[in-house]
Amino acid sequence: MDESTGILPGLPAVAGKPVHIAFDGGRMTSDAGILLLAAIEQRLGIAERLADCIEDPRAPERVRHDLSEMIRYRALLIAAGYPDGNDCDALRSDPAFKMAVGRLPESGADLCSQPTISRLENLPGPVALKRMMAAMVELFCDSFEEIPRRIVLDIDDTEDRVHGGQQLALFNAYYDSRCFQPIHIYEATTGKPVAIILRPGKTPDGAEVTLVLRHVIGRIRARWPAVDIVVRGDSHYARPEAMAWCERKRIGYIFGLAGNPVLLRRVNHLAEDAAIGRIGGEGDKVRRYGEFRYAAKGWNVERRVIARIEAGPQGADSRFIVTNLAGLPKTLYEKIYCARGQAENLIKAHKLHLASDRTSCTKASANQFRLLIHTAAYWLLLTLRGLAPRTSFWRDAQFDTIRLCLIKVAGRVTEMVTRIKIALPTAYPYQIGFATLAGRLTKLPP
Repeated sequence: MDESTGILPGLPAVAGKPVHIAFDGGRMTSDAGILLLAAIEQRLGIAERLADCIEDPRAPERVRHDLSEMIRYRALLIAAGYPDGNDCDALRSDPAFKMAVGRLPESGADLCSQPTISRLENLPGPVALKRMMAAMVELFCDSFEEIPRRIVLDIDDTEDRVHGGQQLALFNAYYDSRCFQPIHIYEATTGKPVAIILRPGKTPDGAEVTLVLRHVIGRIRARWPAVDIVVRGDSHYARPEAMAWCERKRIGYIFGLAGNPVLLRRVNHLAEDAAIGRIGGEGDKVRRYGEFRYAAKGWNVERRVIARIEAGPQGADSRFIVTNLAGLPKTLYEKIYCARGQAENLIKAHKLHLASDRTSCTKASANQFRLLIHTAAYWLLLTLRGLAPRTSFWRDAQFDTIRLCLIKVAGRVTEMVTRIKIALPTAYPYQIGFATLAGRLTKLPP
């Protein structure tokens, strides 16, 4: 830019008038909507919950940024679309983020830098991380106004590619990459995150699946002893150890079951009947359902297996699930099991919209801590979306849409003696939605 004239070369004149551009607009922010998320975080208390689990080794008289403030700042940055630690340097003077963590926009001190955040990420050890994961389960339980009669937990994992020598990174032949394979657990009805656990890039075995379920469900049952719990997952969660534990603890489960020659022979008659039905004009795709008792070699008991057989243009397709739930086979498969596909959308929101695959730290503990901070950002956007009226467009909007429309709002911030004024653009197109959600913040518990 030509500093003497303030004209940016290359911009054409408009109606014969030259266009002058200069960075002299005063104290402004491009993320005024972050104050909505800050108000939500203040009510949920996520930063304080996580900070209370960490022992701070710093001398108190020399502390300029306490742990909860740093965690809050990092979570808000992620929610606003700034997932890198380097973003802390670029935005440490931003007036909206300073207000979001409780500092005055002009006279308040700047926020913490990237090196400070890096030291924070490497601070928690295994004990602190276990406490923080337990705290996130407590947050999940506290988010319900009333104890639910039943909750459905979707458990799944996802590829998290690595590009260095990080701890726990393994080569996974299925994904053809070196990766982590973190486990995600969500409550299906509400989409609320329950646990996100960093783990090596391989399929979990029965002992690991059982350990995860025991810790997560044990914490939930400690709060809600009588709640009815159902666990859903794909075929590599159908481990005999996990199913046996669920049966002992009166936990419902419905898992995919990989097909094999024995299972296929058990449904030959259904496949033939579906093929005949299709030939007879019953439809382009014809389905049949059946059930039987089955025990694989590694199982010590027979379990209920439900088969779905479909005859279509591409031939026959047979799918199986194993469950201890009561109900008709078609209902259990179509209404209960297939609904777990929604978990993939929740993982997408966590991984893609909130960039939770930025697990580039060398230490596994630091990467697990990052996943917790990304989960905190998930809670903020999920709660903001949940404040929208049921018929509102925002109620079903993706996180990146909410960020683009409601968080990325330009604003001029003016700190006065008695108040702080934030002037938003007159032409801002989502004024009604912004005002509605801001007004509904009072509905959150203090």
